[in-house]
Amino acid sequence: MGAEIVTLDPAHPEPAFARCRDVIGAGGVIAYPTDTFYALGADPKNSGAVKRLFEIKGREPGQPILLLLRDRSMVREWASGVTAEAEALMDAFWPGPLTLVFTAQPSVHQELTGGTGRIGLRVPGNTVTRCLLDALGTALTGTSANRSGGPDLQTAREVAGMLGESVELVLDAGRTAGGKASTVVDVAARELKMIREGVVSEQELRDTWLKFKNKG
Repeated sequence: MGAEIVTLDPAHPEPAFARCRDVIGAGGVIAYPTDTFYALGADPKNSGAVKRLFEIKGREPGQPILLLLRDRSMVREWASGVTAEAEALMDAFWPGPLTLVFTAQPSVHQELTGGTGRIGLRVPGNTVTRCLLDALGTALTGTSANRSGGPDLQTAREVAGMLGESVELVLDAGRTAGGKASTVVDVAARELKMIREGVVSEQELRDTWLKFKNKG
């Protein structure tokens, strides 16, 4: 049986979001739009659901899973040792396509961190994504909706074609912006460590970082 495809009505989004909430609350996995591409969403506190993400993607364990947050007030629920420098990057680039990798709180289970002790967090700029997160009232996994190593997907139809037998629901909110993926940077220490350069350039990050350091 294929995934349920739920089309979002921008004028009345509540029924679609409620259906997503039901699926995630039952330990299911959804696909939904983000700033750039479609992502796979599961309850990050449900270790069984997170394990399913790895199975769906065919991804080897050992890599932390990205979480999308509705706002930055949720950061310390998942991350420890959040520095003033990291806060400066949040000020400059959130909401938006910048993922910050922190040391995970001890309570964060190993399936989510991939055994690395790290967790990637982002507050998305996409309005639909943020409204979904607000409706859920919790963080949501944000790993790309594709097979590991496969192309990033911009439409619900593409997602259903690749993953329709593996996920419970696809939230169709139209075509995503595409382009470059989000930038990923490790800020667990008091230094900037680039993991992946994407929409936000390394130069922009370093300029913001140095500006803050010089101010202090």
